[in-house]
Amino acid sequence: MDTVRIADNRTRGRRKCYFCQNPAIKITYKDPLRLKRYLTPRGKIVSRFKTRVCSRHQKLLTTAIKKARILAILPFVNREL
Repeated sequence: MDTVRIADNRTRGRRKCYFCQNPAIKITYKDPLRLKRYLTPRGKIVSRFKTRVCSRHQKLLTTAIKKARILAILPFVNREL
């Protein structure tokens, strides 16, 4: 279950969670530059299947982003298009 099949019959290894690989990196609401990587240009939170983050760290990211929005560190909606 560690490999995933792709179209032309090759296999590639399962990609690990970025935060599981680097346990020294903490998810905190005080770091808007890191949190912005997990937002769409419109300001929505990107799903964990696109960001390749495990469910535990996705939940921590979500709560950190929501806390940063409430404290006005991150905008709720990005109106710049």
